[in-house]
Amino acid sequence: MSTLGERQEALIRALVAGGELPEGFDTDDAAVVSAALLRKRAGEVAHHLPVVRHILGDRYLGLFTAWAEGRPKTTSHADAQAFVAHLQDIGELPRPPWYQRFRKVLRK
Repeated sequence: MSTLGERQEALIRALVAGGELPEGFDTDDAAVVSAALLRKRAGEVAHHLPVVRHILGDRYLGLFTAWAEGRPKTTSHADAQAFVAHLQDIGELPRPPWYQRFRKVLRK
């Protein structure tokens, strides 16, 4: 039998990091809470990235949630940096002009 603390940890993992929902919790209710927490996280990251949020428009939430699902949050700032890197990797945002020069230097 698991302790209350272990069940709470498992519930949090299920809600924010794609973990398995502990026995005894309603999956539909958990899905609603998980989606709400993900939207809240997206809003916090958008606060750090207003220009990116504006550029992506209606696609922002979908792109963010696809990236964030299964990734535990560290800080909003770290999420923002990692999300921008992801957007650049998938071609949704251009890389800064210095990036190609930097890559060439690293290859030498």
